[in-house]
Amino acid sequence: MAPSTTTSSSRSSRSSKKLRVLLIPFFATSHIEPFTELAIRLAASRPNTAVEATVAVTLANVSIVQSLLERRRRDTHDAAAAVKIVTYPFPMVDGLPKGVENLGKAATPTDLARINLAALSETLMRPAQEAIIRAQSPDAIFTDLHFTWSTDIADKLGVPCVAFNVMGAFPMLAVRHLVMGDVAIDDDGAATVPHFPAPHIRIPRTELPDFLRRRDYGASNQVHSMQAGCFGLAINTFADLERHYCEIYVRQGYVKRAYFLGPLSLQHQPSQTTTASRYINWLDTKPNHSVVYLAFGSLAHVSDAQLDKLALGLEASGKSFMWVVRAAENWTPPEGWEKCVEDRGIIIRSWAPQTAILAHSAVGAFVTQCGWNSVLEAVVAGVPMLTWPKVYEQFITERLVTEVLRIGERMWPHGAGLRSENYRKHEVIPADDVARALIMFMHPGGSGDVARRRVKDLSSKSRATMAEGGSSHNDLHRMVDDLMAARGASS
Repeated sequence: MAPSTTTSSSRSSRSSKKLRVLLIPFFATSHIEPFTELAIRLAASRPNTAVEATVAVTLANVSIVQSLLERRRRDTHDAAAAVKIVTYPFPMVDGLPKGVENLGKAATPTDLARINLAALSETLMRPAQEAIIRAQSPDAIFTDLHFTWSTDIADKLGVPCVAFNVMGAFPMLAVRHLVMGDVAIDDDGAATVPHFPAPHIRIPRTELPDFLRRRDYGASNQVHSMQAGCFGLAINTFADLERHYCEIYVRQGYVKRAYFLGPLSLQHQPSQTTTASRYINWLDTKPNHSVVYLAFGSLAHVSDAQLDKLALGLEASGKSFMWVVRAAENWTPPEGWEKCVEDRGIIIRSWAPQTAILAHSAVGAFVTQCGWNSVLEAVVAGVPMLTWPKVYEQFITERLVTEVLRIGERMWPHGAGLRSENYRKHEVIPADDVARALIMFMHPGGSGDVARRRVKDLSSKSRATMAEGGSSHNDLHRMVDDLMAARGASS
């Protein structure tokens, strides 16, 4: 693109009354959906469409954005109709099937590694992203933390760049502090997160993300440098959920500005699609707090042996359940199992309307992998959790749920067996242990009820924080005001 064309377009956009923002998420549904939710919130933040939000994704990921926008339009979010989508090409990668551009679509660990390799390569990814940014000429960029080169592009164009963290403050800060402390492993084979508020957080070496186990801090340090250099950091969380950890970002000077905007997915009227209605109608037949909902996200692989034990444990528990099994697992239940549980269990092998399911009064517990989106959705719904982390930062996030907030318990007790983000090393949880955990957690007056009271309180606070005058509502408007002021100062 000729320099004169870029300059002319930039001047034109900055002279308009609209604040034009471009959002660039990573190649995973767990990132794309929060970015899209943020785009909707931005578009709705000012009357008379003062903010024009555009989400930039590769072609194979367009349907994820479109699907969410359509659901939000049905939820009477008029702003969803105003959000635009633009595309840029995913780089060619040897061995990666055409159209596989999302971690959740990777059929093998090798394909997943290939997507990550391309996505995190400045050489492969930056040219296409810089081209779409220049073509759109936005007033501000919202970038995923993975794209550390975005600040350099924004600086060249003279526009602010906001880093958007789709995970919570707690896991990201824990990683940062572990890196700062060079992951000191004690004699018991665990690392304690240094310079953290009480309670002390200890994580066995086997449960740390791979790059921390290897002490390979290069990429992590780049992310921290990018955060410090950005106009600001936005996080999908809220003050009442992670207050002490939110305060650290500001108090320690890790970022220039911090905005806590969540929970972005909060809905007052969950979508009632035909698919959702089927599951809601089934839940309508169950007593309050009697159903276990199980879902492990779109990324983590679970071995067939573990799926078998989980199925048998659900059967032995006698509890009603709704269980999401990834289609990619290609798993067949034990012979005769489906007949034994047909009156009290449903398996979902496609997209699940998770927010609508969790919002139903029949759901009494959520067995979760501790992905941040799932944790937030459980908090909003007021559902206590049984934690079963699988990959990445999920073992760290588990500590927030079970040790800090105490709104859930581990599915597998301490010392019961080896846990690892490598599913091949993760020991199989026996069916008896699964059944025992479910029965004890859901026993009336037991630990599940105690956790429910705490998470119900946080649920009320999550709704208050997104309402007018709430802290997340105020932070969103403060962020837009800051970006408008920055635009005015640069024009």
